[in-house]
Amino acid sequence: MSNSPTTLFDKVWDSHVVRKIEDGPDVFFIDRHFIHEVTSPVAFLGLEQRGIGVMYPERTFATADHNTPTINQHLPVEDPLSANQLQQLATNSAKYGISHWGLGDPKNGIVHVVGPENGITLPGFTIVCGDSHTSTHGAFGAIAFGIGTSEVEMVLSSQCIMQPKPKKMRINVNGQLGKGVTPKDVALYIISKLSTSGATGYFVEYAGDVFENMSMEGRMTVCNLSIEMGARGGMIAPDQTTFDYIQGRPLAPKGADWDTQLAYWKTLKTDADASFDEEINFAAADIEPMITYGTNPGMGMGISKHIPKAADVEGGVATYEKSLDYMGFAEDDVMIGKQVDYVFIGSCTNGRIEDFRAFASIVKGRKKADHVTAWVVPGSHIVEAQIKEEGILDILTEAGFVLRQPGCSACLAMNDDKIPAGKYAVSTSNRNFEGRQGPGSRTLLASPLVAAAAAITGVVTDPRAFL
Repeated sequence: MSNSPTTLFDKVWDSHVVRKIEDGPDVFFIDRHFIHEVTSPVAFLGLEQRGIGVMYPERTFATADHNTPTINQHLPVEDPLSANQLQQLATNSAKYGISHWGLGDPKNGIVHVVGPENGITLPGFTIVCGDSHTSTHGAFGAIAFGIGTSEVEMVLSSQCIMQPKPKKMRINVNGQLGKGVTPKDVALYIISKLSTSGATGYFVEYAGDVFENMSMEGRMTVCNLSIEMGARGGMIAPDQTTFDYIQGRPLAPKGADWDTQLAYWKTLKTDADASFDEEINFAAADIEPMITYGTNPGMGMGISKHIPKAADVEGGVATYEKSLDYMGFAEDDVMIGKQVDYVFIGSCTNGRIEDFRAFASIVKGRKKADHVTAWVVPGSHIVEAQIKEEGILDILTEAGFVLRQPGCSACLAMNDDKIPAGKYAVSTSNRNFEGRQGPGSRTLLASPLVAAAAAITGVVTDPRAFL
């Protein structure tokens, strides 16, 4: 075995390779498999047709999130397709002995929120789900990535996946973040610099002062957005912040097992002098609150800046102009002051308690703009309970907001929370593609602070004015 300096990614990846295929992918063991109602039914159908079962049901965790309504969850789901998918998840989980947190279960919520908060996500693990934002779990020093339906079937039946090993990239951000700059802004800034394809073929390790000083919830936000710059996933080395977050969670190791696991977790860091295929450095001082103006997450800018001119943007001018036309914006426009119709705080990117604390810090003592429709959606019932326990619900209610029930909500147009055509939504979610939040909808990705400032003013507003 080589004693040469090794990256965190290599340590986790290489320890999970069951077999190497010459000039082909690795046969790769999976520690945790999350499933939800949208991408699992066809995979289970495949198992039935082949007459095989689930190899390790105890390593598989099911939760309903994409198709779930965020009001009146005690009533039958009206949409027949959604209702059928939710029922299939329950039926399949029961048939194969898989843990299932459906609607009404106190542990229910968005898959990438409930995994960490229940101690299912642990350092050094390999984690997959039929959902692109599985990269969220990399915040714990895990290798986590999204897979397709055929791969879901493969993992259910064998607990392994065929996967080529990605290249390695390290992104360092050092220095002190300025006022009003959140982990979401850090991620959007990086994507704006790299573009939505700048990390294609890579697995990213985030390093430097900014990530070391970031909370676990902030790290999850950053890793969640790794996929939006084309990366296979992103990860951050586990440290005391990580260990403190995990300890005592329902499914986390206990007693002597905790001590054993902790000793291993402390080895999960990149060795000095380990090499990466690509290394990129950014300065924290260059980042301000961000907002997107186009139709992909890479079309973002500091909130005080002007929309770039087509001539200054890499790529096709026609595509750029088409994007601005869809958004109803023009080159050199200022984003501050643009009208906002909807505000959404939630999703697997920003649906955790720290996000609602941030949102409440700005709306406290103020009122929601009359013309703004706001959807305030916790990522899980546990987050919902925290919002109530900490008095955040009282702040929201006094400001004119209504707290909805957990689910993916307005991140994607798969449930009832859709943005109408032509309307502008400041959203704390992760994608702003054409029609992502509903046919013809116009999405401005931003942090909870920017979302809060927009909700109370009714226009795009620099949150630093309220801090």
